[in-house]
Amino acid sequence: MSAARDVVEVLARALADQPDEVHVTEARHKSGLLVELFMAPGDIGKAIGRQGRTAAALRTLAASAGEKEGTPVTLEIRDAPINRGKAGGQ
Repeated sequence: MSAARDVVEVLARALADQPDEVHVTEARHKSGLLVELFMAPGDIGKAIGRQGRTAAALRTLAASAGEKEGTPVTLEIRDAPINRGKAGGQ
């Protein structure tokens, strides 16, 4: 696990109303590290913030953590799959 992934996960769980629905993955690419943040649909707005300020701050912190490791980091914020582990979806 990278420091960037850890930073994103801790901050996203602190922002979320449903911290158990926060999942963070990472994948190495030619251009660096891709960190994907998955949150419940109701919590996405909290991760993005007004005019994207919170998302920009998360990206800045992830990039700073990656810079300490010498790796460029890209952060993507995505909706978690809706009916994961729930029956019926109603």
